[in-house]
Amino acid sequence: MIKLTLSLLLLTQLAFAQVGGGAFDFDEDDLNIGGDIFSDFHEDLESTQMAEDERFYRYGRFFSFQVGVGITEFTGNRGIAYDNNPPTYNLGLNYFLDFNNSFGMGLEFSKHNMFVDVPTLGFGNLEDGVGFIDISMLRVYFNYRYYIDTSDLGTAITYSNPYVTIRLEYWYTTNKYVDQEIPNDSGGGLGFGFGGGFEFPIKIRESYLGVELLYHTVAYHDRFTQNFRADPEDSNSNDFIADLTGNVYSAVISYVFNW
Repeated sequence: MIKLTLSLLLLTQLAFAQVGGGAFDFDEDDLNIGGDIFSDFHEDLESTQMAEDERFYRYGRFFSFQVGVGITEFTGNRGIAYDNNPPTYNLGLNYFLDFNNSFGMGLEFSKHNMFVDVPTLGFGNLEDGVGFIDISMLRVYFNYRYYIDTSDLGTAITYSNPYVTIRLEYWYTTNKYVDQEIPNDSGGGLGFGFGGGFEFPIKIRESYLGVELLYHTVAYHDRFTQNFRADPEDSNSNDFIADLTGNVYSAVISYVFNW
């Protein structure tokens, strides 16, 4: 029995030796500790990334600076109370991470006014109201833009460079009471803006004409003020405005320098 078993083992070993080890024959490279079964994938990924970086360095924009003018319009009670004095002024700087993504910061400034000719809760001692109020709005913002890939679309759309954007803003408002010796009312509020725009090339990579449309929500410092609500003790007074809530629309046309 023992002889039979030894004979079978010997025959099995000889059979494997003749076929080169079969499924149990490992190549030396497969057992190499420093080997990487994903090396081909890594090489392809790195080559693609290098090619994309080279294309961006050759054809992309790194920074842009814009100077613009536009309009700022309000909704709600603030829109009813305000008269707008265009233009809105805009300055902005953007840094491009790649063809599609950029971050930036900037300033915007707009003027508005309001005229109150009736007694109100905040100025009940003035029979003819507080009069003319000159309003200045300065906002500082940080923005993110995503430029849409239009390489598969028509030439006109591709060259318009469409993008979507979001902004974090701080609005600083100053109310100056022109007709009365009343201290200015100033304060700030956090806001958010979102929308989109286009940049039409004047000279590719060097200068563009930009158009941007935004919708803003702002927590103004005086949005819930009761100063302009009708004085309930004055029976002849008409209600001017309940508060100054409302949101904002803005549109800016700008000249964009790139380098």
